[in-house]
Formats: sequence, C-alpha cells, structure tokens
Amino acid sequence: MAHKVLAAHSGEKTVTPGQLVVTEVDLVVMADSVFYKTAERLPDDLLKVAHPERVAVLLDHAIPAPTVKAATAHKRAREHSERLGFRYFSDIGRGGIEHQIILEQRLALPGQLIACNDSHTSAAGVLNAAARGLGMADIVQLVCTGRTWYKVSPTVLFRLEGRLPYGTYGKDVFLHIAQEYGSQEGHDVEFAGDGLGSLSLDDRATLSTMCTELNANFVMMPADQLILDYVSTVTDRVYTPVYSDPDAEYDAVHTVDLSAVRPSVALPDAMNKNVKSAAQVGDEKVRIDQAFVGSCANGKLSDLKIAADIVRGRKIAGHVRFLVTPASQSVYLEAVKAGYVETLTEAGAMVTSSTCGACSGGHMGVLGPGETCITSSTRNYRGRMGSADAKIYMGSSATVAASALTGYVTDPMPYLEALDLEVAR
Repeated sequence: MAHKVLAAHSGEKTVTPGQLVVTEVDLVVMADSVFYKTAERLPDDLLKVAHPERVAVLLDHAIPAPTVKAATAHKRAREHSERLGFRYFSDIGRGGIEHQIILEQRLALPGQLIACNDSHTSAAGVLNAAARGLGMADIVQLVCTGRTWYKVSPTVLFRLEGRLPYGTYGKDVFLHIAQEYGSQEGHDVEFAGDGLGSLSLDDRATLSTMCTELNANFVMMPADQLILDYVSTVTDRVYTPVYSDPDAEYDAVHTVDLSAVRPSVALPDAMNKNVKSAAQVGDEKVRIDQAFVGSCANGKLSDLKIAADIVRGRKIAGHVRFLVTPASQSVYLEAVKAGYVETLTEAGAMVTSSTCGACSGGHMGVLGPGETCITSSTRNYRGRMGSADAKIYMGSSATVAASALTGYVTDPMPYLEALDLEVAR
C-alpha cells in the first residue's frame, strides 16, 4: 500500500524497494519542538513557504510551557503560523498530542502521504495514510520547498486472525508481535486479515502508533468500512484509499492468532524480544513508584475508561504516584462528562492536561534515580521518562491501573474478571 502512495505522489507509475523517490506530501505537521531556536529548526527570517495550506502546527511536547525556552518556542510557533498562513494551528487547551489531533480532526485521509517531525507519525497509518516521522532539518526543508524524498522499503505483512480474548487490548497485540517477531528495521509494515476487522479504532490506532517501536518505516492498515465511516463524519474532501494487490510481494508474511494474545508486559530498556506475560511479571513482585496512563498511543478515552473501571471504589497504593494524561483536550472533556476523571481522582490518581510530558520525560512526571514505573505510553528505553537509572515496564492501561492499586506490576485479569461479572449482573 505504501508503494502505491509513494508512486502517486512522485509521478511514478510504480516504485520498487531500494528506489529513491522525490515526492510532494499532503500534510506536513510540526510540533512545538520545531520552533526551538537552534540551527536546524525553523529560522526567524522565514518569509515564504511552498504550500502553507498543507502545513499544520500542533503544540504538544511541552504543554503548558514548563520553561522560558518552551514558552519562547510556543511564541514563535504562533507568530509563524499567523504570518505564513498555515492551514491548521492548535494552541494550548484547544488541541492535544499531535497524533491524536491528526486522527480526531481527520487531518490525514486514506491514500495520503503525511510527514511530521515526530517519530510516532505512523499513528496515521490506521487511516490508510502513509505517514512517517522525519528529522528536523528534513521537515524545515519540506516546509520551504514542498518536496522531500524517500527510499522505498520492502514490506512485511502481519495477517491478524481470530478475536482478542476479554481483557486484552491493542497494546497487548503489539507486545505479542514485538516478542514473537521483533524488529522490522528497514521495512514497511502492513496489516490485514479478519482479525483486524474485529479490533476497535482505538486498538488499531495503538497498534499503528506502536509499530514505530518495531523500527518500521511506513505502517499501513486497509481502509475498511470502519475507517471510511469514521472519516466521512467530518470531511467531504476527496481522497483515494489504497489497497494491496492480490499478488503483492512481501519480504515476509506472519499470521498472528489474536486468540493467543494475553496481557503482557515489556521489561525495562527494550520491547522487541523482551516481553513476558503480565502474570509472570506479577509473580516476580516488582515494586513500582509511578504508574502512567497516557500518550498518543494510550491516552484515548477507552484507556481512561478501563483505568477508571478498575480503580472505581478503590485507592491507589500509598507509595505510588498514578498519573493519567488524556491524548487530547477533547478526550479530557469526554472523560469528565463520563465521570472517569472524578473516579480516577477519588482513587488518588492525578489527571493532567494533554501533553507528551511524562511519556517523553520532559515534565509532569519525570522519574528520579532508582525509581520504577509501569506505563502504557510509547517507549521504555533507559532514560526515556527521566533518570537513566530508572526502570520502565510497559503494559496496557488495564495492567497499569491494576499495578497502581497493588503497588507492584500486576496481572489485570482478576480485576477485569471481577469487572466482567459486575457488568454481567
């Protein structure tokens, strides 16, 4: 699918792995991090851009500004957006994490080519868009000229079959794939199969986002009826979905039985080939200091719902800080209306404004030396969330919420089974 998008945007009839192509893009997204005053980022004296109607600026990494340096970057972002007439700008309190905003606002559409300065841009692959992060200098060059280049990659296909068992989520699917198949470096990743159709939009989006951690380039999912219906609710713009040909060639085809997925936990410092079942890690009695639900991957309304359902009527362990960061202000508002924020707060959690903050180790939950965290965010490499001496475990938002209650990395199934029984009554 990504090959078709690259061909269409480069004027080629077809493209093949290894080929270099120069393309236009449909959308280039810049976060506040592009507006810090360093040599490779957007200059003060930029007077004109090639296609302002294709540029979006979404403030998210340091929101609200925790430093004068961040506040200066925000100020430059506002000035540039107004002066250069960028298509879309979301300021503090009116947006959220850029990958969630791209999905909520349908800034990416099926068959489009999307570029952004952030590595988790693959999130838009859930909408059948070819989306990929680029370096700062590449983004500045693209904004100025309207064109960039890509080396066409071979593709690995993951065919999802069956249905997820109760109590497992998109994060668990990703961790299962990371353990079974590991890094897909140098490859695009495609998903297909009847099992994909059984996943919710949120679970698909989590999986698409997390495939960056498989070192994948483009990540593409088909534009099935769920996606076409979702996109049609807010746009009448013309778009052209792409689909795989029956005789498409892949470097590898892997079949994933969703019924075999279990609640899982990535151990600290890596995810690929570094995953155990939540039950196994639970037996090891790993004491935690912080639990975090949030990020572009798992700060969705469904994440806040399951976290609230698990802690409802209970209290967070006394030695644990439980932080919850909605992926957008819209998610935050819906969580307030649904009572999730009240439930989480009563249990002892802190619900923050929407930002990349704790996930990126920037602010609002930085880990200290020797501390241990379990997170449902995007990365767990050494130093990601603060001190390089901290340890970061990763699981679904259900696993994080259950762990926040006990104070130890915990299999969420007993809590989920009790919840299921309550629902059944």
